[in-house]
Amino acid sequence: MAMHRPAISVVILAGFTFMLLAGLASPMPAMAQGTEEYCLSCHGNPDLSMTLESGEELSLYISPEMLGQSVHQEKKIECNACHQEIQTYPHPELEYKTRRELSRAYYLACQSCHSGNYEKTLDSMHAQAAEAGNLNAPICTDCHGAHDIKSPDHPRSLVSSTCGQCHTQIFDEYVTSTHGGALIQDDNPDVPVCTDCHGVHNIHDPRLQDFLIASPELCANCHADEQLMSKYGLNANVYNIYKLSWHGVDVSVYKARWPTIWHESALCIDCHGVHNILTTDNPASMVNPGNLLTTCQKCHPDAGPNWTGAWTGHNEVSRDRTPFVYYTNLFYSSFTPVVLWISAIYVLLQIIRATVERGRRALR
Repeated sequence: MAMHRPAISVVILAGFTFMLLAGLASPMPAMAQGTEEYCLSCHGNPDLSMTLESGEELSLYISPEMLGQSVHQEKKIECNACHQEIQTYPHPELEYKTRRELSRAYYLACQSCHSGNYEKTLDSMHAQAAEAGNLNAPICTDCHGAHDIKSPDHPRSLVSSTCGQCHTQIFDEYVTSTHGGALIQDDNPDVPVCTDCHGVHNIHDPRLQDFLIASPELCANCHADEQLMSKYGLNANVYNIYKLSWHGVDVSVYKARWPTIWHESALCIDCHGVHNILTTDNPASMVNPGNLLTTCQKCHPDAGPNWTGAWTGHNEVSRDRTPFVYYTNLFYSSFTPVVLWISAIYVLLQIIRATVERGRRALR
């Protein structure tokens, strides 16, 4: 038996050496102890970078402070939740030629947790633009960030400023509007941001007829809210008055899908503007009394100087503002019931007379 002990010792020693070398070769035990800490041991170096095939310099530095403020940090979501293909060091060689190609590949990891929102984006205007060949169309990380993901609406103005990174001209108009000014300058939480009108992940083409024809309801979400409008001294009945006007009735007919009916009637945005909406007392407003005729002439080119004086707008008919219309309306609202009652009495008397005559004839 003594002759076999050296052989057994060699086998044990070889096995122990193999296990030790295997442990040193694999970083997984270290990653298991703290993936984020392990990754930052390299990616916490500000000088870490690489050059892509396109010649673009790609920084591989991840700020620990920035990462610590991410919403993922609060939920203890670590690096390998998104970078699932990286399991060891050295990492697999990147196959992406450009930064944009890399971004569009990595953002697909978002769907593993946010599948509902991801599916909505597939039908959005942004996805359609990407399918048409515009690879700069926004993806999740363009709006939410990658390693610095924060709550998208804190502050609320962040929503519109994020959209403004691509839609710069529209954002510039919005900032000077009554909505954008109140949001950006006063941090007013009541005014609409981009996503309130356009949607969040399921952004539709705002140029389509169905979107445009539904836009009055978008405005009504706020402007028909009596409690909200009372805070600013605004009339919450404007949407109901619009629906009773020729413009509103025409839109309602179109919604009923009667294709033979003319439906190019004025919407809220045609008169008030879209992103450049201003208060009526602002000289630059499209519905300022000084500009109103020009606004009407966009659809009614033959409108004369007296055109706007006959229009009551979204206001209730009143004696002070529109006396002629007020008294005309008062006359007909009183005269019509009188005529109807007289007609009803006349018809009733005719029925009684005919019944009496028929009875007399029967008795003869």
